[in-house]
Amino acid sequence: MSAFHQLAANSLRGELVSMADYAGKLVLVVNTASHCGFTPQYAGLERLYKKYADQGLMVLGFPCNQFGKQEPGGADEIAQTCHVNYGVSFPMFEKVAVNGHLTHPVFGYLKEALPGVLGGRIKWNFTKFLIGRDGKPLKRFAPITPPEKMEAAIRAALES
Repeated sequence: MSAFHQLAANSLRGELVSMADYAGKLVLVVNTASHCGFTPQYAGLERLYKKYADQGLMVLGFPCNQFGKQEPGGADEIAQTCHVNYGVSFPMFEKVAVNGHLTHPVFGYLKEALPGVLGGRIKWNFTKFLIGRDGKPLKRFAPITPPEKMEAAIRAALES
């Protein structure tokens, strides 16, 4: 079992979810925020999820309040923003830290595997990590990269 598939996180409703549940799927992990200039990316992420879910794509959203305090609410407010405002149907998880000593293990692992330009730190909300069906991290996308610009990489990974 891959290192990624050995990790777990709590869903937005507090249920423990093993990343092993996504073995065999192409996974896109995103740190999100409800009050960010990039928040409209939820709509693009949902379009990708709906378009490629039948081929094995899974999008996982992890709210984070570390950047400009742009995710101040609790689970109900996060769910409202995601589901009502953007129609998000992909899994959302509890609010996590993505940098610092309280970094969630999922992001600790992904930052080590794909360090990015800040040497292992996440720069801002909506940093995205693409993980292969085998659990191997494949590619990191910057916050400014809109979901539509990731489609070619997703298609290529689904076809490999």
